[in-house]
This record gives sequence, structure tokens and C-alpha cells, in this order.
Amino acid sequence: MKALDTRLIDEFIDALWLADGLAKNTLAGYRSDLQLFALWLAEQATSLVTVDEATLNAYLAYLHRREGGIKAASQRRLMASLKRLYRWLLDQGKIQADPLRHIEKPQAVQRFPKTLAESQVMDLLNAPDINTALGLRDRAMLELLYASGLRVSELIGLRLFELSLNDNVVRVMGKGSKERLVPLGEVAADWLARYLREARGDLLGGHVSDAIFVTARGTGMTRQMFWVLIKKYALHAGIPSQRISPHVLRHAFATHLLNHGADLRVVQLLLGHADISTTQIYTHVARERLKQLHHQHHPRG
Repeated sequence: MKALDTRLIDEFIDALWLADGLAKNTLAGYRSDLQLFALWLAEQATSLVTVDEATLNAYLAYLHRREGGIKAASQRRLMASLKRLYRWLLDQGKIQADPLRHIEKPQAVQRFPKTLAESQVMDLLNAPDINTALGLRDRAMLELLYASGLRVSELIGLRLFELSLNDNVVRVMGKGSKERLVPLGEVAADWLARYLREARGDLLGGHVSDAIFVTARGTGMTRQMFWVLIKKYALHAGIPSQRISPHVLRHAFATHLLNHGADLRVVQLLLGHADISTTQIYTHVARERLKQLHHQHHPRG
């Protein structure tokens, strides 16, 4: 990759962060997409500022020809990063025309989130061995996720000063550095209090950390660690692997709230969605579940 392209990507990512306050993971995804694109361009003896529409189309074709191709979601993110980059380069006067102007944006295929029945959620919550410090931690994590609808990144990023067990709320820093207060519910608060009282100190083993959820080494959790845990407990609970995703309890939280009559805008606020159209996908999941129940239990279903 050419030094100029490396510098341009760094400047662009910094500008994005300053202008839009995008989440760290989003910025990392954009950086990765652009670095791979710049590496490919270097092999074609061109660069980010000299690329033309034909070369862009050739790159997209190359991605599709690779083994495994490119997923639709990955292509949409790539196009989003390229669109932002070339808009920025135009604004900075580094290019005279946008090479993307005639390239169509890939259509999004609507996918519905994986969720669980309420009985499956109960089985999942009951899977950890609460007679161990790690099991008690894991039960508290699962209970908190289902009670609050937090993203996994929000859960593992929680700090002690963001939790109020007196008020049963937690202060969460979500996507785009947007802060919100989320209620916990009494059951999740009780499990959290028990974990903090009986297990967290043992796990820390003399180490100091302000993370609520810590490992046996006394450090904070990672998203990858949590994904391994939830797959393990799903297997223990007899839940099919195709029903599981890192955010399965967040999806269950939203769907079950709607099933029980919650207002869509309340669910939007609790989930921290900037746009209510993101939340509306759960109404489809809830309707499909109601149709299944009707078909199973109604004499004329």
C-alpha cells in the first residue's frame, strides 16, 4: 500500500471520528475495508485518488470471484466506506470527480433477527452453574442482557460507577457515544447484587478493575469470550445452534416486550436505536410468532 494512501486513510478516519463520532468498531471496519482496497489498488499500479469507475467495478468483481465471495452486508459496508471517503476527498479538493457516482448501491436484503421463545430463554438463563464464581458471573450477565436488551459490547464495557442497584438502572454508552439510562428489573438486579457480593472479589484475586464483569485472571471480558460462553450454555440448554447469535438475548428482550404489549417507541429507547425503522423489524418477528401460536393452538389454525 502506498504511503500516500495510508496517510489519506488515517486522515479520513480521524475526520469521520471528529465529525460524526462513529463507534470504534464502525471506524475499525471502515479502516479495514479501505486498507484492503488500497492494497489491491497498489497491485494495479494505481491509488485511492487516481482510481476510476472501471477500476472500482473491477475490484467489486474481484471480491465476488474470490472463494466464498463477499456477503451482501460486507459489500454494503464497503460501499458506505468508499462513498464517505470519496465525498471527503471531493470536499478536501483532492479529487475532481467522484468515481462512485454511476455505481449502484447494493440492495439490502431484509433479515430478521434470531430470537428465542420465552421457555428457551429460561433454559438458557438456568444453564450456568451458580455454585461457582464463574457460573454466578455468567448467570448475572445473561439475566442483565435479557432484562435490559443491552448490546454485547455495552454489557462487557459496563463499569461499576455506571450501575445503581438502589435505583435498578445502568448508564450505558451506546453506538455513536450516545448515553442512555436503562432499567434492570428486580430479578436481574438481585442476580447482579449476588454476583458482586459473592463472586467478583474471588475472580479479581487481588487485582483492581472497575469492570463489572471480570475473568478468572482479574481482567475485563471481551465480546469473543461472551460469544463462546453463550454458545456453551445454549448447547447445555438444548437450543439449536441456528437459533443462537451473540445478540440473541437482546433480540428476545425486544420481541418479548412487543409480544406483551410494549409500545414500539419505548422499545426503541431501551434498545438505543437512533431510527425507529431499526426497531420495527421486531414487530415482524412478533407477528410471525403470533401466527405460529395461532396455527398450533387454534382449532381452525
